Amino acid sequence: MLKIEIDREDDGRWIGEVPDLPGVMVYGASEAEARIKAAALALRVIADRLEHGDPVPFEPSDLFVEA
Repeated sequence: MLKIEIDREDDGRWIGEVPDLPGVMVYGASEAEARIKAAALALRVIADRLEHGDPVPFEPSDLFVEA
Protein backbone atom coordinates (compact mmCIF):
# COMPACT_ATOMS: atom_id res chain seq x y z
CA MET A 1 0.00 0.00 0.00
CA LEU A 2 1.16 3.50 -0.81
CA LYS A 3 0.60 6.27 1.68
CA ILE A 4 -0.81 9.66 0.68
CA GLU A 5 0.30 12.44 3.00
CA ILE A 6 -1.97 15.48 3.19
CA ASP A 7 -1.04 18.87 4.59
CA ARG A 8 -2.48 22.36 4.46
CA GLU A 9 -0.43 25.28 3.20
CA ASP A 10 -0.48 28.70 4.87
CA ASP A 11 -2.49 30.06 1.94
CA GLY A 12 -5.28 27.51 2.54
CA ARG A 13 -4.48 25.14 -0.32
CA TRP A 14 -4.17 21.46 0.45
CA ILE A 15 -1.15 19.50 -0.75
CA GLY A 16 -1.11 15.76 -1.33
CA GLU A 17 2.08 13.75 -1.72
CA VAL A 18 3.04 10.10 -2.14
CA PRO A 19 6.50 9.88 -0.53
CA ASP A 20 7.33 6.52 -2.16
CA LEU A 21 6.89 8.04 -5.62
CA PRO A 22 9.15 11.09 -6.01
CA GLY A 23 7.42 13.86 -7.91
CA VAL A 24 3.90 12.82 -6.96
CA MET A 25 2.78 16.06 -5.34
CA VAL A 26 -0.43 17.93 -6.09
CA TYR A 27 -2.52 20.82 -4.82
CA GLY A 28 -6.25 20.82 -4.21
CA ALA A 29 -8.86 23.26 -3.00
CA SER A 30 -9.95 20.73 -0.36
CA GLU A 31 -8.40 17.81 1.47
CA ALA A 32 -10.53 15.39 -0.55
CA GLU A 33 -9.51 16.97 -3.84
CA ALA A 34 -5.81 16.79 -2.95
CA ARG A 35 -6.20 13.12 -1.97
CA ILE A 36 -8.00 12.23 -5.21
CA LYS A 37 -5.49 14.12 -7.37
CA ALA A 38 -2.54 12.49 -5.58
CA ALA A 39 -4.00 9.01 -6.08
CA ALA A 40 -4.69 9.68 -9.76
CA LEU A 41 -1.18 11.01 -10.38
CA ALA A 42 0.35 8.08 -8.48
CA LEU A 43 -1.52 5.63 -10.71
CA ARG A 44 -0.30 7.41 -13.84
CA VAL A 45 3.30 7.38 -12.59
CA ILE A 46 3.07 3.68 -11.68
CA ALA A 47 1.61 2.80 -15.09
CA ASP A 48 4.36 4.74 -16.87
CA ARG A 49 7.07 3.06 -14.81
CA LEU A 50 5.65 -0.41 -15.45
CA GLU A 51 5.34 0.28 -19.16
CA HIS A 52 8.98 1.37 -19.38
CA GLY A 53 10.38 -1.33 -17.10
CA ASP A 54 11.32 1.12 -14.36
CA PRO A 55 11.11 0.10 -10.69
CA VAL A 56 7.95 0.58 -8.64
CA PRO A 57 7.81 0.53 -4.81
CA PHE A 58 5.98 -2.83 -4.70
CA GLU A 59 5.71 -6.07 -6.63
CA PRO A 60 3.28 -5.65 -9.56
CA SER A 61 2.16 -9.23 -8.97
CA ASP A 62 0.70 -8.03 -5.65
CA LEU A 63 -1.95 -6.13 -7.63
CA PHE A 64 -3.27 -8.93 -9.83
CA VAL A 65 -4.21 -12.58 -9.65
CA GLU A 66 -4.30 -14.95 -12.57
CA ALA A 67 -7.76 -16.17 -13.49
